[in-house]
Amino acid sequence: MTDTLSKFMFDDATVRGELVEMHTPWQEILKHHHYPLPVRNLLGELTSAAALLCANLKFDGTMIMQIHGDGPVKLLVVECNQQLHIRSMAKMADDVIIGATSSVSELINAHGKGRFIITLDPNDKSDGQQPYQGIVPIEGESVAEIIQNYMRQSEQLDTRLYLACDDQVSRGMLLQRLPFIGGTAGHDEQSAMESWERAVILGSTLKTEELLNTDNATLMYRLFWEETLRLFDPQKIVFQCTCSRDKVSNMLVMLGKEEVHDALSTLGKLDINCEFCGKPYSFDVVDCAALFLAPEIKIHPDHDLPH
Repeated sequence: MTDTLSKFMFDDATVRGELVEMHTPWQEILKHHHYPLPVRNLLGELTSAAALLCANLKFDGTMIMQIHGDGPVKLLVVECNQQLHIRSMAKMADDVIIGATSSVSELINAHGKGRFIITLDPNDKSDGQQPYQGIVPIEGESVAEIIQNYMRQSEQLDTRLYLACDDQVSRGMLLQRLPFIGGTAGHDEQSAMESWERAVILGSTLKTEELLNTDNATLMYRLFWEETLRLFDPQKIVFQCTCSRDKVSNMLVMLGKEEVHDALSTLGKLDINCEFCGKPYSFDVVDCAALFLAPEIKIHPDHDLPH
C-alpha cells in the first residue's frame, strides 16, 4: 500500500516505530518547483520527518516544522495535521548557485545562525492563546541529526530517524524510546534500555537504497523479524494545500494600504501564486480597494507563503 504511514511497537512497550511512504503527495509537492538536488533532498527528508512526528501528536491542529537557514537555503517548511494532510516548500536566496555536493551546513547553517523550529497550532485556540513553539540552533549534518538533537533537548525523548527521497518517493522510519514504567513482570529499566539499544542497532543496518525501494511491510519484517511487534492499521497520507483567496486577502491587508497601492501603481494588478501548490490569485485595483473597505475581513496570521 503506497502513501501510507505504518505504526508498530515492541511487545514490551519500550520502543515505538513508524514507517512512512509518500509517492503521490511528494510528487504533488515537487510539481510546481524545480529545486536543486540538495534542496530537494533536504525538503523530502523534512517532509517525511514531519509526518512521522505528527502521527504521534494527540491534539487537533497543525504541526509546522521549519528550518530557517542563514545560507543559500533561507527556509524549509512542512505543515502536517492529525489527518496526515501535508504540504511543504523551500525558499532559496536570490541568484544563488547550489552545487550538487553542497553539505547541509553550507546550505542552511553557513554562519552558524540557522534555527530549527516546531510549532503546534491548535484549531480551537482560546482568545489570546499562542501556538506552542520550540526553537533550537541547528546541530547536525543531516535533517535526521537536526531533529534527533531537537527531540533530545526539547522533548527528552531518544529518537532515531532514517530518511531518504528521490524524485519519485519520500520515505522514512522513526524509532523512539518510550518512557520506562516500572511494575511489569519481566520488565525493568535495564531490559528496556537493552530493547532500545537493539532497535537502534537493527535500524542502523538500513541502507538508503533499501529504504527507497522497499515497501513498509517488507521493511518492517526484514529489520525486526526476531522481535514480537504490535502492528497498527496503516494511515493514509495525502497532499493538501490550505491556501485560499481569503488568506491571500488577509496577507495583503496586513501589508497595508500604502504598500499595496504602490505595487498596483507599478504592476497594474497583483498576481500571487501559492508557494506550496502554485495556485494563482489575481487582484486588480477594484479588488484591492475593496479589501480596505471591508471591515468584516478578519486579519489573522496564517502559514501560507504567497509570492
